[in-house]
Amino acid sequence: MGLGVLLYVPNVIGYIRVLLVLISWSGFDNPAVFVPCYVVSIILDGVDGWAARRLDQTSEFGAWLDVVVDNLGRGMLWSTLYEWGWLVSAVEWCVFACNHNAHGAQWKTSFSESPRLIQAVMAKGFKTPTGVLAIGGLHVLPVWLYGYQQGVLSRPLCVPEWLQVLGVLVLAGGRLLCLCVEVWCVWAHIHFLTRDKQVERRE
Repeated sequence: MGLGVLLYVPNVIGYIRVLLVLISWSGFDNPAVFVPCYVVSIILDGVDGWAARRLDQTSEFGAWLDVVVDNLGRGMLWSTLYEWGWLVSAVEWCVFACNHNAHGAQWKTSFSESPRLIQAVMAKGFKTPTGVLAIGGLHVLPVWLYGYQQGVLSRPLCVPEWLQVLGVLVLAGGRLLCLCVEVWCVWAHIHFLTRDKQVERRE
């Protein structure tokens, strides 16, 4: 990897996202700081991918950085919201290690032999109703829960209580879809490693 890759526009956006995540973490108890910083970081997650394709600046480092920032942000949020939140973060880091170790930057296209549910979630880069629901559960659920706990949904946004609960249920369903994908990824990685070792022993 050349040093020029570090200054690719999508990677610079990634560095900005790291800064926003750190600011949001330090201002966790202040919704006026946390919400805009964290939400902008999520929005930039889509912008950096668009910039990479538009400017032809895709790279393995960029793909790695993108997921690392995602995991850092969500891990911080889950772990701060709930005592058990680190479990969610641990699963996401485990999946990251499995996918990038086996497939690198092309991990999103490595599901051709997966079960139908997994393919439905991953189809067209999440650009299907099932994929959108899964991504909503992955990215939006922790922010929605933060807004629910901190009263942001009730006071500034005036979201009715029933709609807040419905939002949690729908987004939790999306997160369960993600969990199905994550469990399959880890299982498939372990299965392939075990199979390769068995082949080596036979040889």
